[in-house]
Amino acid sequence: MGGFFGAACKGDAISDVFFGTDYHSHLGTRRGGMASYDEEIGLQRDIHNIENSPFRTKFENVFDEMKGKSAIGCISDSDPQPLLVRSNLGTYAICIVGVINNADDLIKQYLDFSGGQFNAMTGGKVNSTELVAALINQKSDFVAGIHFAQEVIEGTASILILKNDGAIIAARDRLGRIPVLIGKSENGYCVSFESFAYQKLGYDDEKELGPGEIVEFTCDSLKQLAAPGNKKRICAFLWSYYGYSPSTYEGVNVEVMRYRNGEILAKHDMEMGNAAGVDYVSGVPDSGTPHAIGYANMSRIPFSRPFIKYTPTWPRSFMSAKQSDRRKVAKMKQVPVCELIRDKSLLFVDDSIVRGTQLRETVEFLYSNGAKAVHMRSACPPIMYGCKYLNFSRNTSDLDLITRSTIMELEGEEGEKYLNEYSDSSTERGKLLRQKICEKFHFSSLEFQSLEGLIEAIGLDECDLCTYCWNGKE
Repeated sequence: MGGFFGAACKGDAISDVFFGTDYHSHLGTRRGGMASYDEEIGLQRDIHNIENSPFRTKFENVFDEMKGKSAIGCISDSDPQPLLVRSNLGTYAICIVGVINNADDLIKQYLDFSGGQFNAMTGGKVNSTELVAALINQKSDFVAGIHFAQEVIEGTASILILKNDGAIIAARDRLGRIPVLIGKSENGYCVSFESFAYQKLGYDDEKELGPGEIVEFTCDSLKQLAAPGNKKRICAFLWSYYGYSPSTYEGVNVEVMRYRNGEILAKHDMEMGNAAGVDYVSGVPDSGTPHAIGYANMSRIPFSRPFIKYTPTWPRSFMSAKQSDRRKVAKMKQVPVCELIRDKSLLFVDDSIVRGTQLRETVEFLYSNGAKAVHMRSACPPIMYGCKYLNFSRNTSDLDLITRSTIMELEGEEGEKYLNEYSDSSTERGKLLRQKICEKFHFSSLEFQSLEGLIEAIGLDECDLCTYCWNGKE
């Protein structure tokens, strides 16, 4: 994934953008970058690798190295950005959030007609942000260029541009799959993926951009350059998994949604008579915890934390490119509270079950510390399709998903015809899928939130939500 933050201020903007960008660190682990505009210096840029050290430590000297009343910053799980671009539209800094699935085709088309070039990275890959800039620059103004880029990109692209006069252009992706919000303070305006990031900095909610909407702002003005479209497909995974708990999207707070989601899971279990005799309800930290709190509140089963994640020194477990390293770090971070595990029947709620690799080791860890039973609940439906609109998942094939690989084992390619049945716990295929995964991971029981339950917990119309990874509907 990734996230961005920008601000145009009456005074220096570096501090706000430094902290605002840092508040997006949960969305990316590879690159961090900032760009600013100063009347005397012009545009400046700084990019760092943050795979082994967080954004804050890599940019701690930015206050001495960069200045300006306008700035943008980004956290990225993909290519280095922001980039500085000089083109027919002027010189500007640009960063994006999203994924371009047809990048090779777009690069070929551009080179064939333009006779131009791209800076190549290792292996000949082209920076996706540079590609977006090249698409924008084919038109005579930024609005036409952004519309063109978003129309030809297969995937998603929200775009942030810092112009050479200090103005900032913010464009939400064409179908609004990810949020873009505007904040306002006495000092100016800002733009952010996460609402809490600017609220902590003293900005108030000004507006949330609609799908495809484009705005431009300075320290004392905000104007709409392009109205929003009518079709919206905001990612439902924002609330169940990768959105940060204090944030609000489309008027729905993440933490509150997760409580509701857990309550709905618990209601279903109570109606079905599932998980009888459970001693404690727990969340797989961190994003599973609020779902578990909702479950515990509804079921009246005590909430507990049978193991604690030790995070002061260990890096995030998914940072390493090597699966063995990620597994090692994940294991070392889990510190048991034996009194809450030994001879206890535990029910865990996780935000989702994707590949299940680390979940398998968590369950083994619990049994090795004396657990009597480990029940598992997923706060979202069975994931049947790898996401093709955002890059928060590293899956290279749908068969990397534990659901699809299990279905392949059960029924081969024939099973692909019955994915809806496998998702539904009331069908024979649905029951068989859950039973088979239980056997693989030694769960005492397993259930997934239903798509209807997830949509109810979010509280938005289903037609406004992207649910592709669960039902394949675009």
